[in-house]
Amino acid sequence: MSGEGLRVREAREEDAACLAGIYGPYVRETAVSFEYDPPDAEEFVRRIRRIKERYPYLVCEKDGLVAGYAYLSEYSPREAYAWTATTSIYVRRDCRRQGAGSLLYRELEAGARRQGIVNLLAGVAYCGNEDEYLTHDSYKFHLREGYEEVARMKAVGKKFGRWYDLVWLQKRLGGS
Repeated sequence: MSGEGLRVREAREEDAACLAGIYGPYVRETAVSFEYDPPDAEEFVRRIRRIKERYPYLVCEKDGLVAGYAYLSEYSPREAYAWTATTSIYVRRDCRRQGAGSLLYRELEAGARRQGIVNLLAGVAYCGNEDEYLTHDSYKFHLREGYEEVARMKAVGKKFGRWYDLVWLQKRLGGS
């Protein structure tokens, strides 16, 4: 799918260095990710392979350059959760608020529906008052995309010497 210079396609192993480049600043400079050390391109290749065994892993290009990526992953290995997946999305900072995130999620949701997934969960870092490491942008993005807050775990992630909450948001895609 495409629009306004944006195009979504399946992620390829050759994208690993670009994806690591997008993700690295989120790890090093923000509390958006609770990882402490950014994974390198080799680790991204492993992650892409592992995710694509079962779920969609998508890249959004803007004018031919990788602008962001999103993927689904397993919520739990227990069989009863087979219809639920978690979402992850990261957009290059200079490409935010240009439609890449929404386009990625639309395509990700279409892939989820094709697989019979009916529940999407997003774990979003959160703090009551925005600080230099975390804004409410991801939380607000998910609300705009139709997710609703369903759980809040208080002070479960510590980064930059501060405690952050983890908010779980859910979007029901349908099904019975």
